[in-house]
Amino acid sequence: MAAPALDTVQSPCLKVCTLNPADGLCRGCGRTLSEIANWVAMTAEERAAVMAQLPARLAAQQAKG
Repeated sequence: MAAPALDTVQSPCLKVCTLNPADGLCRGCGRTLSEIANWVAMTAEERAAVMAQLPARLAAQQAKG
């Protein structure tokens, strides 16, 4: 299965919009407030770069409890 085109990188928002004060990341999607606010203005490449970081961010949050 081919990867989606970069211009179709959709928001990872899960509608669980709560920022963790310890690391500043959303507990739902793992993005920073800046990334959330600027998502619509980001290029597809910028969105893809953020998306690539999310699994590690969310795993780190989960490990910290």
